Amino acid sequence: MVTTTARIRTPLTDLTGVRHPIVQTGMGWVAGARLVSATAEAGGLGILASATMSLEELEKAIIDVKSRTRNPFGVNLRADASDAVERSQLLIDQGVRVASFALAPKKDLISRLKDHGIVVMPSIGAARHAEKVAAWGADMVMIQGGEGGGHTGAVPTTLLLPSVLDAVDIPVVAGGGFYDGRGLAAALAYGAAGIGMGTRFLLTSDSAVPQSIKEQYLTFGLDGTVVTRKADGMPHRLLRTEYVENLESDGLAHRIIGTARRTIAFKKMSDMTWRQLLVDGRQMKSASDRSWSQMTQAANTPMLLKAGLVEGDTSAGMLASGQVVGLINSLPTCDEVVTTIVDDAHRQLTHATSRISPT
Repeated sequence: MVTTTARIRTPLTDLTGVRHPIVQTGMGWVAGARLVSATAEAGGLGILASATMSLEELEKAIIDVKSRTRNPFGVNLRADASDAVERSQLLIDQGVRVASFALAPKKDLISRLKDHGIVVMPSIGAARHAEKVAAWGADMVMIQGGEGGGHTGAVPTTLLLPSVLDAVDIPVVAGGGFYDGRGLAAALAYGAAGIGMGTRFLLTSDSAVPQSIKEQYLTFGLDGTVVTRKADGMPHRLLRTEYVENLESDGLAHRIIGTARRTIAFKKMSDMTWRQLLVDGRQMKSASDRSWSQMTQAANTPMLLKAGLVEGDTSAGMLASGQVVGLINSLPTCDEVVTTIVDDAHRQLTHATSRISPT
């Protein structure tokens, strides 16, 4: 294991108990027990992605992480899931340190988790969303600028981050476009409590993504991603593969047929009943203001991502990615990633402050 003598203490490290202010985000099909435990062992905050897991699978994954590391980690939950309360109770029962959310959890759910010592960290895409969850008691928030992979917004990190920092008094973790020590130093200079990274952790030797797929990621440049609504009706940043290019040009009828087929496949994989799917769909629609057409398309996402990120079939699946993929050219361990970033950030900050003359 690589070791570092540098240590950067922030509200993120104080709240969660991790050694370094670096978060590995909860990427569906990617952030499993292996990657999360490797991140935790490296001193960062690993976040287990649960949206593609059943409740039983999530319990097994949490136990698996705990068998691999004694360090703190987190779990990403869907606040609009029909079994969100049961999943939250599982985190309480298992002593998970952090609960992150892709959509804003309700006030009573935040209180329930906080009452049991769990740090609550929703992901938000606008200052007004941060203000809402802060008023409800969230401990900190993570922002994702438009450079980030997967579902994303249009505002870049350099503008979204200061707008959120000005809006709330709770710690803010910056995500979208980070991969090295310069990024961590810059985020800390803005006033962030740390950085969140997805693509950088996906592209490590500890990631369970097929090796051939990871090597394919490394061939893309800064122009290698595209934001499309054709996958599930919401802006989604993906690698510009042949499949995605075809998806962009597909007609409505072809997309509807594909959506229906993948909805059936997701139902079978998740062991959910049609009633549960409908309830989840209604709650997701209410939480996100999507149209029913968009909600129908949303069933595409889990199966399309699984085909690419798990099965390695880019002809039938898509690959979520941040724009930062164009700056990554290696597949180090999580420990090497975290150590290198912290050491470099420490040097960058030391060098920057050494150039300031006393008044």
